[in-house]
Amino acid sequence: MLTSLAYIFILALVLGYLSVKLKLPALIGMLLTGILLGPYVLDVLSPSLLSISVELRQIALVIILMRAGLALNIHELKKVGRPAILMCFVPACFEIIGVMLIAPPLLGINLVEAAIMGTVIAAVSPAVIVPRMLNLMERKIGTKKGIPQLIMAAGSVDDVFVIVLFTAFIALGKGESIAAGQFFQIPISIVTGLVLGIVVGWLLSLYFKRFHLRDSIKVIIMMSVAFLFLGAEQKLQGIVPLSGLLAVMAMGATILYTYPVLAQRISSKFSKLWIAAEILLFVLVGATVDIQYAIAAGVASIVVILISLMFRMNGVFVSLIKTKLNMKERLFCMIAYTPKATVQAAIGSLPLAMGLACGKSVLTVAVLAILITAPLGAFAIDKTYKRLLEQPEKESTGSN
Repeated sequence: MLTSLAYIFILALVLGYLSVKLKLPALIGMLLTGILLGPYVLDVLSPSLLSISVELRQIALVIILMRAGLALNIHELKKVGRPAILMCFVPACFEIIGVMLIAPPLLGINLVEAAIMGTVIAAVSPAVIVPRMLNLMERKIGTKKGIPQLIMAAGSVDDVFVIVLFTAFIALGKGESIAAGQFFQIPISIVTGLVLGIVVGWLLSLYFKRFHLRDSIKVIIMMSVAFLFLGAEQKLQGIVPLSGLLAVMAMGATILYTYPVLAQRISSKFSKLWIAAEILLFVLVGATVDIQYAIAAGVASIVVILISLMFRMNGVFVSLIKTKLNMKERLFCMIAYTPKATVQAAIGSLPLAMGLACGKSVLTVAVLAILITAPLGAFAIDKTYKRLLEQPEKESTGSN
């Protein structure tokens, strides 16, 4: 396993550096590293490492969502209001409907199978968008109207919404009935995740104010609590719906609200952890990509992905109607809400593993969605924010 980790970090750093030199996002090099080292090309990664790939990717997600929470100003998020709620589910619904309309004639699958496919590819990737939104927030770009905060917060809830729908449609695909209660899991899991995160964040703030601990110890405590959130989500499955990742972000935001000085210090610690976690996350996502599926996919699967993205972007536009955002800012939100990676890598193979007839088609489209939207979405965000978003005042007035 240690040799595999050495391969991962060295090659990812090299290919990431070359990607940046080519004016592309570093994550392209990381994804390529995973594809090359993974079981479908060179097959040099240790099976023991791949067996804990899901857990390692979850650790990386916890780190980036903790960073997101520690930067998520609740007062600024309140200003966004209604669009933040709509962005949690409207774009995903538009994309799923788009897949249900175009996938049956293009890929020869039925409506339920198309719905399963739609839920697999509809979730945005926090791992792609959150670091970029944090970068914009740190540089005060677009923050006056809360644009990075809007995208960052809504993107995490979007995943919860889509995964619950995926579970429901999988039941239909297996010939089971869907209970109305399954759809109530969505708001319940959001509320319980928020409440748990807020309460624990408040208690941790009180504890950290009362007892002097090194910041590194505080990071360990917060990470441990975050892992307990994820464990609780699994343990309570079927009893009480809970979004562990949303609880992580809510905990960080509460600490920022109640103890801002500490939040700023701790955030820098998580930024350093993210350097290694980002490499592991995207390399392991790349390792899940079966390049043969991608090559054999054909034009039809690519067309399904591209048209579904157009539906998603329309859903974002609808969510932003009657807001103070101008057309350039709305266009940026539409672009920023397109990357896919983590959820597709996590659930893309499940329909095939369950023996569903559409399994291979769903996996193929999930793989292509990662390969197309993760690099292109990241590249588009990096290249458009300067033109589409309001820059900080000091940059516009510094020459006077």
